[in-house]
Parts: sequence; C-alpha cells; structure tokens
Amino acid sequence: MTNDDARRLLDDVEAFCQEIRPIEELCYLEHRPNDQIIPLARKYDILGMIVPKEYGGRGADTVTYAKTLARINREGTGVRTFFSGHTSIGEYPILTWGSDLLKQKYLPAACRGDIILAFGLTEPDAGSNPLEMTSTYQRRGDRYVLNGVKYLISNGGIANAVICFAYNSESPRRVSAFVVDTHAPGFVKEDLLAKMGMPTANTAMFEMNQVEVPLDHLLGEEGNGFRIAMGTLVSGRISVAAGCLGVIEDCLAEVVSYATQRQQHGKPIGKHQLVQEHIALIEQHRAAAEAMVLRAARAKDASSADPTNAELARQADLAAAQAKLFASNAAWDAADRAVQVFGGRGWSTLYRPGRHLQDVRVCRIYEGTDEILKLKIAAHVLGGKEWESFK
Repeated sequence: MTNDDARRLLDDVEAFCQEIRPIEELCYLEHRPNDQIIPLARKYDILGMIVPKEYGGRGADTVTYAKTLARINREGTGVRTFFSGHTSIGEYPILTWGSDLLKQKYLPAACRGDIILAFGLTEPDAGSNPLEMTSTYQRRGDRYVLNGVKYLISNGGIANAVICFAYNSESPRRVSAFVVDTHAPGFVKEDLLAKMGMPTANTAMFEMNQVEVPLDHLLGEEGNGFRIAMGTLVSGRISVAAGCLGVIEDCLAEVVSYATQRQQHGKPIGKHQLVQEHIALIEQHRAAAEAMVLRAARAKDASSADPTNAELARQADLAAAQAKLFASNAAWDAADRAVQVFGGRGWSTLYRPGRHLQDVRVCRIYEGTDEILKLKIAAHVLGGKEWESFK
C-alpha cells in the first residue's frame, strides 16, 4: 500500500468516525443496535480495508489496518468489533484460503456491504478449546451437510455468510472450514441481548439443522480447518489489540480534558498528584500498547509476504498473542482509571469512560482468553509446541 493510499484510507476512517460518534452515543444510551455503521462504512468505502483492489478493497497492509482499528475503537468497542468480525476474521480467511470462485463470489460484495460476514468457531461448550466443538458435517453427493450450534458470534445475527467450522462426522478429529450462507434452509439465528457491554453491536447464536453447503464452499482442503482457525485468530488478535489501543487513547483524551477543567479544592483536579498518577499510568499503557500493536502488525506483514516461512509465522503468532494480552488488560485498567478520575460522573454511560469500561472487558475473553494467551506465550518461550499445556 502506498503512503498516499494509506493516508486516504486513514482520512476516510476519520470522516467515518466523526459522523458515527453522535449516532453511536445515542444508540448506546438507548441500548439499541447502531444500524448506521454499515451505511456509513459503505459511504466511506471502509468495508474491505485489507482486501486487494482487484476485489474491490483498499489493499491495506496490517500496520495501516491496525491504525484504522485503533481510531475506530475510540468510538466504541462495539463499532470496532463489527469491523473485526466482518474484515479481520471474515474477509481474511476467504482471502487467504478461499478458492478463486469464493474470492470472486464474496469479497467484492463484502467490500460493497452487500454481504456482511462473521466467524463461527465458538460453541456453548467449546470456547477456549475449539477441539471440543460438536458441530459436524457429512458429504452427501455434491453437497456438504452441516449440523450444530455456534454461540457468541459477533455479527452473527446480521451476517449473510459465516466462516463455519465443523468435524467430519465419520472422522471426528478432522475439522474443516466452510463459507455458509445464512439464508440456507435449516439455518436459524437468534440475537443475544443479555450482554454486559456493547449494546450497539450485534452478537448472536445460530443453529444449523441439515444445512446444505456446496462442495466449492470448502475453505482450503478438507481436514485443514483447525489450521485455518488458528491462522485467522492471528489476524483477529491483532485487530482486538489495535482496538484496545484506541480505548486507551480515548480514555487518555477524556481524562486530560476533564482534569484540566474540573475544579476541586480550589484548583483543577489535574494538579492533584494522585490524579496525575492515573494520567501517567494511562499514558504508559498507551505508549506500550502502541509499540506492541505495531510490532505485531509488522510481524504479520512480514509473514504474509513470505507465507511458507514457518519462523516468520511463529513470530507473528507470538507477537499477536503478546499484543492482545497486554493491550486488552491495559485498556481495562485505563478505562478503570478514567472512570476514577471522572468520579461520580465516571459511573455513568453518559460519559465515555464508563462506556469503555463496560465494553472493553470482553476483549480479555474473545479471540483468546487471558489464560490461553499466557499459556501460548509461555510455551513459545519454553521452546515450542511440546510445551503447550492446553492441548
């Protein structure tokens, strides 16, 4: 991506964020989905940021894309989660493992916003260990037939197609990945509304009951689904980490503004040393998270440029896990400190820190829990896969 192209994309993202902010704030207070995210994203042509121009996208590298997600997440984790679901773990696996037919069928439409994508890995009893999922498929003539339930799926209720993972019912250790159209007979969705945060974003579960999928909707090779899922999660974890950087940036901007205006004990609260401690630590979180996100994004770009290099892939996997673990915890702490600086006003969703605190907590769960990422990082440091304790 050229510097001019990157600058134009960042300008378009900024314009989108300026326009979405008042809408998102109103939707949040009314606890209803923000139905303007897609129209405005379409208006500013940011629904295919990582997709090459030949398929109608903007052709962004990972570093530029990470910067866009950090900016978007300043407007709310729910807004950024939509883009992660649609692009980072929706378009990405089609772009990386899809056949020419699948790329032509789904990517241009996804870039235009005619199709919204989601990623269906998590199940009610299979979260941190996807090998415990129970969704199955069988080949019947010129179709695969899928059965199973997926749970806590970002964009799941609004998606037109889902990247879905299932076991071969005749070989239960072999996972395959499919692009499943949600309008297919036997595909039933249900929105999940009892969430702690992100009321403006769609989260859903869905059931597949004898859902037929064409043979050419298989991603990669049959039995290669686990590798596809883990490779996609590298992209997803970088997107979450970048979003969490945006949370920290917005919390810092909010506390600086508030601390210079709010008067207590005869002076702006920013002159009180304990308030300054909060501000200093939020700034430290911002600087460290930014460095780790950019490091992970560069590692991912290096790996993408040389996809057969196993060492570069290992480095990207590790850097993504490190960035996601650190940034999500740093964002949670930054939001908590911002709420504290705001005092009583912080304990209200009328103000941005309170919304960030509610929303960002999920970032320590999805795309790899804190606990799983710590085990992954430790295994890397100790010497590799033979040290993994979560097999």
